[in-house]
Amino acid sequence: MSSMFGKPRASTERPPQSPLPECNVAILGCRGAGKSALTVKFLTKRFISEYDPNLEDTYSSEELVDQQPVLLKVMDTADQDGPGNCERYLCWASAFLVVYSIDNRKSFEGCQRYLEVLALHAQGCQRRCPVLLLGNKLDMEQYRQVPSAEGMSLASRFGCLFHEVSACQDFAGVQHVFHEAVREVRRQAESNLPVRPLFISEERPCPPVAVPVALPTHHSLATCTFNTLSPVSYKEIPSVAQAKLVTVKSSRAQSKRKAPTLTLLKGFKIF
Repeated sequence: MSSMFGKPRASTERPPQSPLPECNVAILGCRGAGKSALTVKFLTKRFISEYDPNLEDTYSSEELVDQQPVLLKVMDTADQDGPGNCERYLCWASAFLVVYSIDNRKSFEGCQRYLEVLALHAQGCQRRCPVLLLGNKLDMEQYRQVPSAEGMSLASRFGCLFHEVSACQDFAGVQHVFHEAVREVRRQAESNLPVRPLFISEERPCPPVAVPVALPTHHSLATCTFNTLSPVSYKEIPSVAQAKLVTVKSSRAQSKRKAPTLTLLKGFKIF
């Protein structure tokens, strides 16, 4: 893993018998859309205005999404002029964030090509991965070239979610879209689970039931009873299954995370 953005969040080795579930997210978009800025913001809560646009790397972070731990892997892609050599992330990712800049219509038009590639891939492999369309640089509202309505329309056309964020200002919004990608992957996995068969028992006679019958008392004889057999039939009804959600928090999730350290490189600006 590259140290360009500093060390990833501190992690402790887990026993091999209980690995964290993984979620692979690829960030796509044209150059200048702010893909790396979003990645850095999510991993370090910091904003970097200058970085190498040709750098492509994958980063990992242990996250707690809806009280469930997950190992989130983020691939910050570096396509130069639109989709190219897509196999490296199409077969790897379980979710995609397609990013454009709201103050750059060209980046928005480039998003459509990415969405088309993802749609064709989903048809070819019969596997649909969640896609989120992100309008970045919300802090540049005064220079907006792409209205929110156009972003929503494009997302609706390809059946994906739509969000507008600011890598410069809003960490909570950036974190939300990454966690939302994890939620969508979980929902997709749950919808693909096989349906359990339902078994209903047939009506059948039950064993004879003993019915006590009292005999009249003669002279000084004690009262006694005899059992007669009476056949009774009934229908067996299965009991209602009860599902219980159990949340298990690891000791690491309960402990306070240490703030990551950032290694500064030449040309970086921290705000």
